[in-house]
Amino acid sequence: MKSDALRGHLEGLLLATLDGAKLHGYAIIEALQLRSGGALDLPTGTVYPALRRLEAARLVASEWSTVGGRQRRTYHLTERGRLALAAERAEWRRFAATIEGVLSPPDLTAAGVTAAAPG
Repeated sequence: MKSDALRGHLEGLLLATLDGAKLHGYAIIEALQLRSGGALDLPTGTVYPALRRLEAARLVASEWSTVGGRQRRTYHLTERGRLALAAERAEWRRFAATIEGVLSPPDLTAAGVTAAAPG
């Protein structure tokens, strides 16, 4: 998937990935890849700065824990993050419905319009 298509959505995707989970950074990357059917294969240089921004905004919190015998920083949603995710999901539904309305072939018969034959 083009990275341009993700612009403006990365933080929402990270929040959704952390919904109900405590994950370390690489596990977040793996979860995004799995949940997207492989379409999202984000580099660590993209994910970790976004996680830091989310933490600075108090949408996620982190702590050090031992995962698989290694010390890793694990992230989870804060209450503020859960509210932001709910707003992000609602906005996405409105956005997707709007785009679908434009990209779908028009139902001209419902509007009482008959299509002219191509010239």
